[in-house]
Amino acid sequence: MRSVYLDYNATTPIDPEVAAAMQPFLGEYFGNPSSSHYYGVQTRKAVEEARKHVANLLHAHPDEIIFTSGGTESNNYAIKGIALTRRNRGNHIITTAIEHPAVVEVCRYLEKQGFRITFLPVDADGLVNPVDLQKAITPQTILVSVMHANNEVGTIQPISELSAIAHSHKVAFHCDAAQSVGKIPVHVDEMGIDLLSVAGHKLYAPKGIGALYIKRGITLEKLIHGADHEQNLRAGTENILEIAGLGKACEIAARDLEKNMDHMRKMRDLLQHGLQESGLDFRLNGHEEKRLPNTLSLSFKGVEANTALSELDDVAASAGAACHSDQVDVSAVLEAMKVPIEYAMGTIRLSTGRTTTEEDIQFAVKRMTEVISRFQNVEDEAPSQMIATSEIKLTHFTHGMGCACKIEPDVLEKVLRKLPQPIHENILVGTSTADDAAVYKISDDQAVVVTLDFFTPIADDPYTFGQIAAANALSDLYAMGATPLFGLNIVAFPIKRLPLEVLEAVLKGAQSKADEAGIFIIGGHSIEDPELKYGMVAVGVVHPDKIWRNAGIKPGDSLILTKPIGTGVLSTALKRGLLDSAQEEKLYENMSTLNAEAYSVLKEYPVSACTDVTGFGLLGHLTEMSVHSKMDVEIVANDVPVMENVMELIAANVVPGGTRANLNHVEHLVHWDLALPQKLLLCDAQTSGGLLASLPSGQAQDAMEKLQEKGLNARIIGKALQEGSGKIFVR
Repeated sequence: MRSVYLDYNATTPIDPEVAAAMQPFLGEYFGNPSSSHYYGVQTRKAVEEARKHVANLLHAHPDEIIFTSGGTESNNYAIKGIALTRRNRGNHIITTAIEHPAVVEVCRYLEKQGFRITFLPVDADGLVNPVDLQKAITPQTILVSVMHANNEVGTIQPISELSAIAHSHKVAFHCDAAQSVGKIPVHVDEMGIDLLSVAGHKLYAPKGIGALYIKRGITLEKLIHGADHEQNLRAGTENILEIAGLGKACEIAARDLEKNMDHMRKMRDLLQHGLQESGLDFRLNGHEEKRLPNTLSLSFKGVEANTALSELDDVAASAGAACHSDQVDVSAVLEAMKVPIEYAMGTIRLSTGRTTTEEDIQFAVKRMTEVISRFQNVEDEAPSQMIATSEIKLTHFTHGMGCACKIEPDVLEKVLRKLPQPIHENILVGTSTADDAAVYKISDDQAVVVTLDFFTPIADDPYTFGQIAAANALSDLYAMGATPLFGLNIVAFPIKRLPLEVLEAVLKGAQSKADEAGIFIIGGHSIEDPELKYGMVAVGVVHPDKIWRNAGIKPGDSLILTKPIGTGVLSTALKRGLLDSAQEEKLYENMSTLNAEAYSVLKEYPVSACTDVTGFGLLGHLTEMSVHSKMDVEIVANDVPVMENVMELIAANVVPGGTRANLNHVEHLVHWDLALPQKLLLCDAQTSGGLLASLPSGQAQDAMEKLQEKGLNARIIGKALQEGSGKIFVR
């Protein structure tokens, strides 16, 4: 499958010349540059040669360059170094509202240490007004930090004018030039800069290497202590391999700057003009002229950028906003520029590179037009002409993932508290509890249980998605101790984005699970929607005296979980292409397995309380049980069953947003001494998870063994302690 890379502002590939320059330091030249013998001398020469190339590109002196691990460290050292060195002069730092987190978060940290931070506004083009800087400076100001070119919209700031203002007040000036070095001229002498940050991987050098320009006469407090490397400014044996790479990258950038600028600008403009001619409705972000030659930030009206990019998996680009079920997270840059929300949510950043071709641009224009037009209804294209069913990966047609796209618990609770609670003698379970189903008494020995669950694709294959969605919906019946009766389909379908064969496959998958549960699907409802969603109204029956509620935990009860957790993390990994076929198969098997077997075992025991573990995660659903039961409980983290490779993925930051929201929701009730990855695991947003049941400890072991005989990975994960406020103690 052809794909085009248009995300050069995120990172660049290593230039072949750079790779060749690095090669000798993987073998032949391995000495420590601090050593005085031959081997050390050779690597020392390489370090100093690289330093000269960096200095030459910046119009600096070699002794003004120190090597760091990247742009983030350079920013940290520049800002913290000045703050610590000049604290006796003042505590005021000025930056802008559109800086990279590597600057913003440093300033936020210093704010907690007693420094005062001013964030200058920008205009609609993303430009800082020098007048605002002049007004913001006070006698206590010790540093001004303004990025050279914005990483999102490409706007180039009037650095020379801003630095002159700072210097007129004897204030140091720092510039984060990670995005500009190697793309446009960056000359520290002409720009009047005291400190400037460079990131190697933005100019075709390796990741993990950078540089900081420190003007002669500027003193910084040392941050990394040890030996006297890098002029006694940064301790640690030099990363020779990558320093050599950065040096070569800077040499190439200086040599080919004009040629590369012209090429990247030509490709960018070709892309912009092609999209303009497509008829798509969008606006340009950033200054029309004062912007990087390779950067194109476009906001498409009425489009959710992350959803569009998920479908546009053959064009690599970045989204400027993330759309959730209850809010749209627009980047700080777009907010500062006051981009209207109907455009901001559809912001896509495209950035060209040295090797971008006209064919790449033509392909990108064609694919973006095909995908985005279906959101904007520019073309009334028949679904069958859009994409072959066999080529569809459903997880690329959604920004959410299964239950992980639920409204955040805190937000939902605020809304529900404002609604009246229905009260009737026949309503046995209603909105007054956190149970996932309603129960209505129809006779002395029978009550009807009704539940509804639906969500966005959790699997690439439509049939499998239908299976998982149906299993998830039926799980709510089993969690109430009910026997399923029938189901109703509920469908939201993007008729302009997907062929109807996809819907047919989803419904067939759901029917297969209904057959397995021994019920019929006897109707349903559908609407047209930009995003596919499928679910089921599931109806069951239970004896009024045998309802399993999520309240009712008794002191001394044991807590049993019937399925391993981790499906939220694994589903996110699946969408990112990080799972192999065996892992994918295990994930699908877990989520599509009905809780019927678990229900059939547990109904033979006096279950005190029960719920199924889905979108709010293990601890989210357990807090509902503990709070409504007014019972403090304890769980043992190591006893919780977990699917394979989940912790490794969490360590790699493969975590859905719903999981982080769950963690925020339960933090105040949970007492634990765990590292963040373990906390995230216990809060991971599940899809079609297992039953979490509370039953007398004397019978729990027997129940667990019977569950395991059924082939279920069931475990006793904790116990009820005593009556209380519903606290959870994790050990």
